[in-house]
Amino acid sequence: MSTEREPGPAILLVEDDEATRAALRRDLLSRGYRVDDVADGTTALARWEARRPDAILLDLGLPDMDGTRVIRRIRREAQTPILVISARDAESTKIEALEQGADDYVTKPFGIGELHARLRAVLRRAAGPASDAQGRVRAGDLVLDAVRHEVSVAGKAVDLTPREFEVLRVLLAHAGRLVTRGRLLRAVWGEAYSGEDHYVHVFVSQVRRKLAAVDSGGALRDLIVTEPGVGYRVRALEADTPPRPES
Repeated sequence: MSTEREPGPAILLVEDDEATRAALRRDLLSRGYRVDDVADGTTALARWEARRPDAILLDLGLPDMDGTRVIRRIRREAQTPILVISARDAESTKIEALEQGADDYVTKPFGIGELHARLRAVLRRAAGPASDAQGRVRAGDLVLDAVRHEVSVAGKAVDLTPREFEVLRVLLAHAGRLVTRGRLLRAVWGEAYSGEDHYVHVFVSQVRRKLAAVDSGGALRDLIVTEPGVGYRVRALEADTPPRPES
């Protein structure tokens, strides 16, 4: 892997209490995560739009808006895993956050072990139904690890950028099914890029090239199949099935 790229999933930490934010940041970094920490909802949404992290740790009591507004805004465009960390322990508050689109809810004070178990769980689920209990998706010699944010082919690391990783993750999560260019754009870049089809072509081409560079046996040559004028499909992990559009 490139020495310029930090390991691990990218986490957006949204917490207005400075001491709590600093402690969580230190702990996350010590466990190999990449961390971007902010103190308010406005900055959180700007960072999410610009950097598209792998998961969000979100306090609800922010100084400029309620955290549920952050959840609603993100859910209009993406399924980025959101783990709420809040002192609000009322059942109605938890239900509201989860119904707005949060993936899980941890009440303060919480054990750091529990927090990391919950975080690993939402990252595993983000890998899609094709993943195993550790959040890994396999396609022959290809392994995508959603928790560690790594890709390898026959044990050789593939140095993907965060956007390239997300493109491959989305395609693998829908193995055997047709994923339209529109769906890829929305999932990886958001609604603001809905007309930028060339982004998908460029990034899929880059993923193919990087996989081919370490695939000495050529087994993955046709892993990502182009459906002309529509989108892309990853061969089913075990047996090919008729493509089903994911618009």
